[in-house]
Amino acid sequence: MEQRITSRKNPLLQQVRRLTTSRKERQEAGLYLGDGIKLLEEAAKWDCGLKTVILADGVEAPPLPGNVEVYRVPVDVMESISPMKAPQGAVFLCRLPEEKPLEVRPGTLILDGIQDPGNLGTILRTADALDVPVILAKGCADPYNWKTVRASMGAVLRTQPVQASGEDILKICKERQIPLAVTALSSKAKDIRQAPISQWAVVIGSEGQGVSQLFLRECTEELIIPMNPKCESLNAAVAATIVLWQMQGK
Repeated sequence: MEQRITSRKNPLLQQVRRLTTSRKERQEAGLYLGDGIKLLEEAAKWDCGLKTVILADGVEAPPLPGNVEVYRVPVDVMESISPMKAPQGAVFLCRLPEEKPLEVRPGTLILDGIQDPGNLGTILRTADALDVPVILAKGCADPYNWKTVRASMGAVLRTQPVQASGEDILKICKERQIPLAVTALSSKAKDIRQAPISQWAVVIGSEGQGVSQLFLRECTEELIIPMNPKCESLNAAVAATIVLWQMQGK
């Protein structure tokens, strides 16, 4: 049964606003936010801990699990809680999943300090589509930031992002004898097309700083994506997409 909320000061709506802006709030509450009908459809389809749905007047919800709380609000109230400039009339809350144990296998993409939520979400979406495992080293944006969730187009609802320290990632790579490669603009970097990266773990660095010294010191190989010499670099999400595609090779 739907419940109606008309006050912008309602505690649930105040919590939604905090979850939108604060990673600490998301971690303490054990909840994260999604926005939009398409994402709500994905959340209802997959077992992702969908807890609460808030709908604007006139907006129809997709079929929802029976244990989901549903609230109805006026359009102007929805506009006050949705982080989008043009709200679609649906905001929902999901439970944060329990952390998965760290697992590294050949053909894993490691993200090192990817701080832009849009880039991170795009990479997670592409990795999900190509069925490539991704590990987020410390320093990456929150995969449960609403911008990341939206840019991932539901990938974080289907495939839980794994987060770990760089030290732990390196330890497992060494224990399992998985070669570690980093993307780098250096004279000794190998053409990515000539490297068997489906058998390696590959690190993509941050948008501004590149791969951290921790991974550069411990890597087996440095890789470069060949491009027009007039171009300085690629967007992190674009570079990751090329690496992910190349990982499909044998």
